[in-house]
Amino acid sequence: MTQALPKGASPNPTPSRTVRAVSADAPIRVRLARTADSEAIRAIYNREVTGSTVTFDLVPRTMDDQAQWMEDHAGAYPVLVAVDDSGQVLGFASLSPYRTRPAYSTTVEDSVYVYADHRSRGVGRLLLESLIELATASGFHAVMARIVGNHETSIALHRSCGFDLVGIEREVGRKFGKWLDVALMQRLL
Repeated sequence: MTQALPKGASPNPTPSRTVRAVSADAPIRVRLARTADSEAIRAIYNREVTGSTVTFDLVPRTMDDQAQWMEDHAGAYPVLVAVDDSGQVLGFASLSPYRTRPAYSTTVEDSVYVYADHRSRGVGRLLLESLIELATASGFHAVMARIVGNHETSIALHRSCGFDLVGIEREVGRKFGKWLDVALMQRLL
């Protein structure tokens, strides 16, 4: 089911700032994802599917799954990638509908994933800040984040970008034989 865009929203907004430097010698560019980025995005995501609890997916994405996901994230619910000066994808971020009922159409959920070798270098912050700018420019009103309860790094990242903790969902997921809580965070735009 396709959701209507919020009033005044652009179906293909462009991030307002696309070039930022994590350090003087390591410029990172944040841009809209392209079809050519699909495999890099899939590799980053599947590593988390099989090795962590940051996603509640249990089965890695196939190429067909990834193609469908990219198609689902065109238009109002885009994907951003952070790339280095050689074009390597270091991480990605996306907006998704928060819920399918029409009254939720001005609320989105964010996702941010960074390749393990590039964490703690500011890539996640660049992606999340750019995603917030994009959500604002698209006319959304609220961004939600659902973060596995013990993922303090992601909770701190979201808090530093203006998100507030609005609740904890207790033992709503199960992965690797463990019950998992979800921290619900929100930023009003």
